[in-house]
Amino acid sequence: MKSLSPKGDIRFNKKRLILALIALAVLLGIYYYVSRPRKVDPPLPIIMIEPAQKKDVELYGEYVGRVRAQQFVEVRARVEGYLERMLFAEGTYVDRNQVLFIINQDQYKARVDRARAQLKKDEAQALKAERDYKRIEPLYKLNAASQLDLDNAVAAFETATATVAMSKADLTQSLMELGYTTVRSPISGYISERNVDIGTLVGPNSGKSLLATVVNSDTVLVDFSMTALDYLKSKERNIIIGQQDTSRSWQPNVTVTLADNSVYPHKGLIDFADPQVDPETGTFSVRAEMPNPNRVLFPGQFTKVRMLLDIREGAVVVPAKAVIIEKGGANIFIMRSDSTVEKRFIELGPEFENSMVVERGLAEGENIVVEGYHKLTPGIKVRVAETPTSFTDNNEKE
Repeated sequence: MKSLSPKGDIRFNKKRLILALIALAVLLGIYYYVSRPRKVDPPLPIIMIEPAQKKDVELYGEYVGRVRAQQFVEVRARVEGYLERMLFAEGTYVDRNQVLFIINQDQYKARVDRARAQLKKDEAQALKAERDYKRIEPLYKLNAASQLDLDNAVAAFETATATVAMSKADLTQSLMELGYTTVRSPISGYISERNVDIGTLVGPNSGKSLLATVVNSDTVLVDFSMTALDYLKSKERNIIIGQQDTSRSWQPNVTVTLADNSVYPHKGLIDFADPQVDPETGTFSVRAEMPNPNRVLFPGQFTKVRMLLDIREGAVVVPAKAVIIEKGGANIFIMRSDSTVEKRFIELGPEFENSMVVERGLAEGENIVVEGYHKLTPGIKVRVAETPTSFTDNNEKE
C-alpha cells in the first residue's frame, strides 16, 4: 500500500479548506437573505361608514311652563245681607247658572213691593194728568180755556210721565237687587271651598264679598318664556309664533311632561305670543291652549314644555359623531368609490337628538366616516370594518 507524500497531503487539505470556505459563504448568504429586513406595507386603517340620509327633521325647543285654567271666575256677593244657605258640595262640578248661595231676601222683597206700589201710584197720576190735558186742549181751541191752563196741563202730564219712567227704573233696580240675593255660578266648572260661613254679613261694602271660585279646567293654558334666538330662527323660516298659517302642513304645537316624567298624550297649539321682549331676561311670553278632558293637568303646576319650532323636509342628515369641528369650520371624511378618503368642508344646520342637518357640501347617499377618522389623512386608502365588534377589536390591537 502506497502512502501519501507530504505534497499530496497539502493538496488534499487545500481542497478541504476551499470546500469549507465555500460552504461557509453559502451559509452566510442564506442567513443574510433570510434575516435581512424586508419592506412591509403598513395595514390599512379600519373605519366604519354610514350613508348620508335625507329625511324630514322635526326641531324642538324645551322650556319651563306653568299651567293655568282657561277660566277662573270669582263668585262674589253683589248685594249686602246675611248669608242664609249654601247649595253645593265643595270641590264638585257645578253647571252654569246653578244656584250656589242664598242671601237674606226680606229687605229686598220689601223694596220691590214698595217700588211696585209707587209705580202704580205714579201711573194713576199720569193717567189723570193725561185726561186733564185731553179735556183742556179742545177748550183752549174754543177759547174756553186760557193759555196758562193749557201750559199747566201739558207740564203736569209730562211730569207724571217722567215720574212713571223713574218708578219703572226703581222697580227694575229693586228686582235686580232681589235677583242678586240668589248667587249663581257664572260658568261651568269645579268650585272651591266656601270663603265665608253661613250667617256671615257679606256684600261689596262688608269686606267679605268673595264667596268662592269656579275653575273651568277642561281646557288649560300653558304659559312659558321663549328665547328671542329661537323666535328669530323661526322667523327666518317664515314661521311666526302665535299665528296660524294654513299654507303649512303643520302648526307650532307643544307637548308637556308630567311629574312622573311621562309625556302627556294630548298636544296643544300656540294661540298667543307677546309682541314685546322682556329686556331683563331676553325672552318673551308664549301661551299654548291644551285639552284636559281627564283633569290630569292642574292649574298652578309647573311642567316641562317641548315646542315644535320647525320641520325641515328632505334635509340631509349625518350623525353628530362624524362631524369634526375646527377653527376653519366643520369637516367630515367621505369614502370614495376607490376606497380612498376625502376631507370635505360642510355647512351645518341645526342639531337634533344625535344628528345634525347639513345645509351645503354633502349629497344623499355619500358614505361618511363615522368611526376611525382620527388617524386619517386625505387621499389615504382605508378598509371598512365588517361589524362594530371587529372594528373595536382591530383598534385595540393597533
